[in-house]
Amino acid sequence: MQTSQRTALRARERRENLIGYAYMAPALVFFLGFVIFPMGMALVTSLTDYSMDSFNFVGLANYARMLRDRVFGKAMVNTVLIVAVSVPAVTLFSLWAASVVYKMRQRSSSFFRIVFYMPVVTGTVAVTVVWKWMFSRYNGLLNYVLRALGVIGTNISWLGDEAYAIWCIILILFTTSIGQPIVLYISALSNVDASLVEAAEVDGATHFKVFWKIKWPQIMNTTLYILVITTINSFQIFALIQLLTSGGPNNATNTIMYNIYYHAFKLNEYGYGNAMGVVLAVVIGLFSVVQFRLARAERE
Repeated sequence: MQTSQRTALRARERRENLIGYAYMAPALVFFLGFVIFPMGMALVTSLTDYSMDSFNFVGLANYARMLRDRVFGKAMVNTVLIVAVSVPAVTLFSLWAASVVYKMRQRSSSFFRIVFYMPVVTGTVAVTVVWKWMFSRYNGLLNYVLRALGVIGTNISWLGDEAYAIWCIILILFTTSIGQPIVLYISALSNVDASLVEAAEVDGATHFKVFWKIKWPQIMNTTLYILVITTINSFQIFALIQLLTSGGPNNATNTIMYNIYYHAFKLNEYGYGNAMGVVLAVVIGLFSVVQFRLARAERE
């Protein structure tokens, strides 16, 4: 009797497993076909001189070319600068804003969530049109305000000057990146055990100690997610560059993603473009691994 029951139980588990695999199959096929396969093809074609009229194996020639390519070097520096500035800025500002907003009443909290999230749901083209007008040399809002305040004497070409263009891009990226992290932090902070916070405050703990000892450990997973996602998005910045500066002036805003697009779709150098894509994927992977390890060490 027990043997037959065990056999029936195993058969039921197998059926449940098969049903689970059947539900997962479409997502798995999609993942293999649209993620793994293109990644494999990118790696293979990065070892060729693949173009409109050529497909010859060249080994590591594309990667050696990258080491000599000054434009790629400039794009790498710009990309790292964008990541190094935007990721901490987005994370810290989002945490501060969420710390203020989540304590508000429901109506006020909802209002600020909408305000911060608006740039996220607004189309990229619409956002760039507004910012392009604000940074315009001739009738831009920024020049008008700064001249009215006496900060500048003549109009500045913010997107056309090598000294300012990259910082304008970082500012725009910042404003379009803070919406989701703020909403996530508000949710995480709202789920912090209120009894622990109250007990610490009764015992005389300062606001900083309450945050560092009680709130911070409970929102670490949210912080890790925000760091990784913001890092990946910053590395992959493309639309803003293409619509506002096209990598200029003089490659001042050129990034790896835009460089990939330029070589692959403007110059038809698909092999070289894929080689840069492979390098970008490796760099993003390394940054993500470092962030995961630092977060794990912080929790321990």
